Amino acid sequence: MILFCDTSALVKLYVLEESSREMQALAAAATAIAVCRIAWAEMMAALARRAREFPSDAEAIETVRNRLRTDWSRYAVVEITQPLVELAGEFADTFALRGYDSVQLAAARTLQESAGEEVQFACFDIRLGKAARILGISGPT
Repeated sequence: MILFCDTSALVKLYVLEESSREMQALAAAATAIAVCRIAWAEMMAALARRAREFPSDAEAIETVRNRLRTDWSRYAVVEITQPLVELAGEFADTFALRGYDSVQLAAARTLQESAGEEVQFACFDIRLGKAARILGISGPT
């Protein structure tokens, strides 16, 4: 099983919060972890926000950034292409998704169509998870 992580799921692999242990178990069971290219920017933005809001966490956040930099090359990265963003535009309309959520879903769908094995879509957004299930992409959340 390939585990596709949107940014909300990816954060849980690096920052201890609710559902982090579940995500770590899913990641350990996966044959590969996949992310969309935009997850890098979203992840760095989330970490920067955390560092601004909780200055006492700055050192820990820097450790997380370094772990992400090290781990990134091990992830299967779905690239942003014109067909992918066109599909994302359709998903934004069909499922009433925000822009980057629709890109994440389009990336997972693109991966699902090209992968030779099951793809699970991990996210922690109810609307996004429901849209994935409607498209036949299973998910733990």
